[in-house]
Amino acid sequence: MINKRFFKTKDEVEVTFEVEAPETTSHVDIVADFLDWQPEPMKKRGKTQVFKFKTRLPKDAEFQFRYLVDEIEWVNDPKADSYIPNGYGQDNCLVSTHE
Repeated sequence: MINKRFFKTKDEVEVTFEVEAPETTSHVDIVADFLDWQPEPMKKRGKTQVFKFKTRLPKDAEFQFRYLVDEIEWVNDPKADSYIPNGYGQDNCLVSTHE
């Protein structure tokens, strides 16, 4: 799931990425072009299996991302704004910061 918070006075958008993972999952990374494709750990929310990552991104842009579960399984966000082929036979998620 992706939540966006637009600011009237700023040229950026606060974006929160959340993914629910299987009970056996120990950690989830977000891997994205806005992170130079370097895995960034997501925080586990309480005792749930929901992992969360919050960042601010420039307005009026699109960014690609995917989730990496336990360093072995790539997962897409079912609530992404769109999807784009990634050159590896799968799709990357797109998040748009257009209002």
